[in-house]
Amino acid sequence: MFALRPEVPATVEVFVDGAPVRVPEGASAAAAVLLAGAAAIRETPISGAPRLPYCMMGACFDCLAEIDGVANRQACLVPAAPGMRIARQRGARVAFEA
Repeated sequence: MFALRPEVPATVEVFVDGAPVRVPEGASAAAAVLLAGAAAIRETPISGAPRLPYCMMGACFDCLAEIDGVANRQACLVPAAPGMRIARQRGARVAFEA
């Protein structure tokens, strides 16, 4: 469904759930998830229902993911960077306890 445009030669490599994916330079982390063909990038905290990026503009929060070890990042608002690690977020974020 999603494919790289041939007229965009510059790409960066990111990792979606450990798998390497090449995305156009300037693409979002959410676009990388879609290009990777992931079945879901997060699960809802209550029912565990799978979610993928939806609105791609920061309004719906369906693209919440763990990016470079930080949970609850809106992947559609984070530009993909070389070596970035995007991981599936499972359930609610665990709060840090001191």
